[in-house]
Amino acid sequence: MGIPVEASHHEVAPSQHEIDLRYAEALTMADTAMTCRLVIKEVAVRHDLYATFMPKPLNGKNGSGMHTHQSLFRGERNAFFDPEQEYHISDTAKHYVAGLLKHAAEITILTNQWVNSYKRLSPGYEAPVYLTWARRSRADLIRVPEYKHGKENAARIEFRSPDSACNPYLAFAGMLMAGLRGIEKKYPLPPEMDRNVFEMTSAQRRAAGIKSLPGNLYEAIEIAEKSQLLRETLGDYLFEKFLENKRIEWDKYTTHVSEYELRQYLSVL
Repeated sequence: MGIPVEASHHEVAPSQHEIDLRYAEALTMADTAMTCRLVIKEVAVRHDLYATFMPKPLNGKNGSGMHTHQSLFRGERNAFFDPEQEYHISDTAKHYVAGLLKHAAEITILTNQWVNSYKRLSPGYEAPVYLTWARRSRADLIRVPEYKHGKENAARIEFRSPDSACNPYLAFAGMLMAGLRGIEKKYPLPPEMDRNVFEMTSAQRRAAGIKSLPGNLYEAIEIAEKSQLLRETLGDYLFEKFLENKRIEWDKYTTHVSEYELRQYLSVL
């Protein structure tokens, strides 16, 4: 299909696989993600298998994310690289990360747009929940990979909350808008998280001022409805229609009687 794959390997959950696609500019990458999903599903069917990009298909197992690596270029130069700065991270990159952290909760409706998305975003399954960044830890929402000598063009940030079932066109637009707003407004970058945020108690996280992503689709909708940045990203018409669609999905979910409820309550109530 002409789509370069840099690496592929088995992941933590049963029958779970990671495919790392070579970077491209945002619109091409969104096209690539959609094409790959379709091709993978079609090839699976030929082998009497079913490929799913559902964020949390198996109870008690790790879900499937779409860790999104991002960098900005000015012509041929990577704007995220600065040889004079500590860790070689430019001010542009710092403001971009700060923008993502500040607006992450608002754009979660785009990066994690389904009821099932929030079954993945829970502590204990290697999925990010808290609005923190670090260079080495994979528990944080944003990871800034360490610079490798001679690899200036590889300087990038990794946004770890999106899942593999999102609409990549909308998700990429939201991430770019949040990061670029950080650059435009020169948002200050919070300190790097120097410990495993998952191992902290709730009280410790509150004391440190650590906020979290929405806990379910309803919370994501409530936050998104108040977001001027999201409205600017989507435009008035798409903003209203998208949130209307999400409210319908949430209403259907909350009125559905699940297998869990039948097993848990039917015989005892």
